[in-house]
Amino acid sequence: MSETTQSTWTAESVAAELIRCEDERVDRESFSDDWPDLDVATAYQIQDLTLAKRLARGGQIVGVKLGLTSKAKQQTMSVDSPIVAWLTDGMVLPTEGPAKVSDFIHPRVEPELVVTLKADLRGPGVTPAQALDAVGSVLAGVEVIDSRYRNFRFTHQDVVADNASSGAYVTGTVAKTVPEVDLALEAVLVEVDGAVVDTATGAAIMGHPAEALAAAANMLGARGITMEAGWVVLLGAMTDAVPVQAGTTLAFHYTNLGSIYLSWED
Repeated sequence: MSETTQSTWTAESVAAELIRCEDERVDRESFSDDWPDLDVATAYQIQDLTLAKRLARGGQIVGVKLGLTSKAKQQTMSVDSPIVAWLTDGMVLPTEGPAKVSDFIHPRVEPELVVTLKADLRGPGVTPAQALDAVGSVLAGVEVIDSRYRNFRFTHQDVVADNASSGAYVTGTVAKTVPEVDLALEAVLVEVDGAVVDTATGAAIMGHPAEALAAAANMLGARGITMEAGWVVLLGAMTDAVPVQAGTTLAFHYTNLGSIYLSWED
């Protein structure tokens, strides 16, 4: 299939192309190269269209994820706010056996703080305190990001359209309530093949993870979407993402939320 030219790109054709790349495990150049007028509103429309395609195949929404939650990443992308994207049940990483590199295009892995909701959240106007009141449990998490763009090269609009480089995720088995965990101070230590490569705290997520949760509720609320009780929310990366290949073994050790181990094969 040849890449569509600038004159024929539409929200629907971009969504179809993104799903094709995901299905066939192939990457491509970013759409903004051919569609310089692509804006954020249209990018979210594309994101919703890719979600509709997943749901049409029998997938179900299980929650949302945030991206660009660190100041460094926002500065790199020349933005001052995070982005939000969809999680479906097809993105849940099986816990039995190693993850497979061949299931992705060029996977990278990053530690997250994760919450589940016990009550609906609908913005705009949700404060961080109100967001925390809706949290049922706090868990450790690991996200596999997997951009459909070659060399992870994209604009802000491109990555929004691509569902914030969604790939897969897994959560830990230790669940805590909000009073039991200081989300800003909860730390993670990242090991790659037994060597410590990074560490961070929840403060890396917008200064406090509650800020990210409120931002998600408010961004979705502006689009008429309510965050629903029972949803999983990946609040954002705590460290830089680690590229993986067959044979890589990762460990993520949290202060109060246990550890997650993830090995990779072809």
